[in-house]
Amino acid sequence: MIGRLIEFSARNRFLMLLLVAAAALTGWWSLQSIPLDAIPDLSDTQVIVYSKWDRSPDIIEDQVTYPVVSAMLGAPRVKDVRGFSDFGYSYVYIIFEDGTDIYWARSRTLEYLSKIQSRLPQGVETQLGPDATGVGWVFQYALVDTTGRNNLAQLRSTQDWFLRYQLQAVPGVAEVAPLADSCASTR
Repeated sequence: MIGRLIEFSARNRFLMLLLVAAAALTGWWSLQSIPLDAIPDLSDTQVIVYSKWDRSPDIIEDQVTYPVVSAMLGAPRVKDVRGFSDFGYSYVYIIFEDGTDIYWARSRTLEYLSKIQSRLPQGVETQLGPDATGVGWVFQYALVDTTGRNNLAQLRSTQDWFLRYQLQAVPGVAEVAPLADSCASTR
């Protein structure tokens, strides 16, 4: 069988060259048109609910985290709900089933959150986290003053009042999350 295939290819060189050229063109076209991620996002669809309230962790757990977790357990296509309480903050991670659209998940979360908003204590500030995943954290920078003319407060003001808005205007940027570093120094 292989001998006949080689013999056929040797007798029909022009046809074989056409087939090889067609395969090469198809490969080149496929390479150009297939979307390719350098780091594919294999993470679950997740929505984070942040709540801020200046109370101790045990009070926040009982009056904020538990009601939010309980409400989110009934949301459609929810796979898991995890709640964490810290001093002054509550974090609830709602993890949805595979294939759930992030914007659908966010709208369901807002819908269920609005149902319990009136039952939360007065003064609790609740908001959704950004519509990005941990894989999306692709750029990190530091403001450093090599001249020594600016202190840390001035650098932070530059970040918060100028750079943040310019970076958020870039297409594809979901959030600019500043990280405070108390050990930083200006040189």
